[in-house]
Amino acid sequence: MRWTTLVALVALAGTALYADEGKARAFKFSKDDVGKVPTGWKAEKTGRGEGSVWKIVEDDTAPSKSGLALAQTAESPGGLFNICVAEDTNYKDVTLSVSFKAVAGKKDQGGGFVWRYQDNNNYYICRMNPLEDNYRVYHVVNGKRVQIGAKEGVKIPTGEWHKLKVEVKGNKMEGYLDGEKMWEVTDDTFKDAGKVGLWSKADAQSHFDEFKAEG
Repeated sequence: MRWTTLVALVALAGTALYADEGKARAFKFSKDDVGKVPTGWKAEKTGRGEGSVWKIVEDDTAPSKSGLALAQTAESPGGLFNICVAEDTNYKDVTLSVSFKAVAGKKDQGGGFVWRYQDNNNYYICRMNPLEDNYRVYHVVNGKRVQIGAKEGVKIPTGEWHKLKVEVKGNKMEGYLDGEKMWEVTDDTFKDAGKVGLWSKADAQSHFDEFKAEG
């Protein structure tokens, strides 16, 4: 009986350990993936046209000191949303953070997150756009994007790294830029868990690093 109890306790301890590890995840990029979509990720898009070209690139300025970043490199059409999702993720309530750098874009710049991602036409997204000086949050339903919150008049320069964060709990979402709260919204469009990933629009060519998810 004692032996059975001991085995059960060890098993429970192991389960608890893995559960704790599963709550927070930092996505690391590998030199083996330079020039292509990172292992475990998938490039998707919302809208028609060529684009959404994601790949690992060398970037000596990456905040993680890895010398690598995940970049959206295509000059996609104006109505195209560029998406790259971590395939083995499934979060409902989650805190996402990422360092991003707007590199180029005449129609659009910057980028952000997707969460509760059901497919390439149904998800939440928030993004910072240095070209428009705003940080907005949307839901995308059947490929149609609808704004549900924003912070306007937010100025950050292109070519510098900044930190984005979003906290999601139930139907409440809060967005942060460089540690400062920018907006808070409630929305009930997507209630189920889904994948998480990164997003940019049109010709926004941006670099991403230090992507983390905590559920």
